[in-house]
Amino acid sequence: MTTVKGAVALVTGGQRGLGQAFAQALLAEGAAKVYVTARQPAPTGDPRLVPLPLDVTDEHSILRLAESAPDVNIVINNAGTIAPVALTEISPDDARAVFETNVFGPLRVAQVFAPILAANGGGALVDIHSVLSWLAGSGVYGASKAALWSVTNSLRPILARSGTQVLGVHLGYARTDMTAALDVPKIDPADVAKGTVAAILAGDTEYLADEVSRFAKGALTGPPEALAMV
Repeated sequence: MTTVKGAVALVTGGQRGLGQAFAQALLAEGAAKVYVTARQPAPTGDPRLVPLPLDVTDEHSILRLAESAPDVNIVINNAGTIAPVALTEISPDDARAVFETNVFGPLRVAQVFAPILAANGGGALVDIHSVLSWLAGSGVYGASKAALWSVTNSLRPILARSGTQVLGVHLGYARTDMTAALDVPKIDPADVAKGTVAAILAGDTEYLADEVSRFAKGALTGPPEALAMV
């Protein structure tokens, strides 16, 4: 079972929005230190929050991050991007860019930090998915989150061999800068973060943060038309 109190954590994209909420929830549960990444990290007023640079699309950036954070017990793959363009209209380059950030970046972070987590006793890897992993109609973003969900499920039995818990988190829209322009119901990032930390402590493999995620997961057993966003 993963322990948060006294642990050292890493949250990618941890200086804003949902990532910032994850960092605060970890500290509230007693984490000793949380590395928070951004492409251009800002100083923090809390010595327990350690800002580090990271571009998840850059192999060397991920390797440098691992060198700077060799003591982590918990990794939260939170950094991501969106592309509000229909699949029939998005360019191949833009589609690849979304997958580089939302799929290949988290996968490479997992690959690089897996031996670090194992050496530090196992710990936990947390991947942030989306209800759009399951619901159709969100273009390449949803496709990338579906791919990340599959990656997470495939990593789980592999990392379990070294004692690492792999947790997948699904949620609808959270109240962040990324969703500010959307007129839709939104969940409080703090609630998602608290629930995620509770799921880590419980040893869970999946956390569905809201009712829309629970509905979508259940709809997977039905016809694909039931997964279309209206």
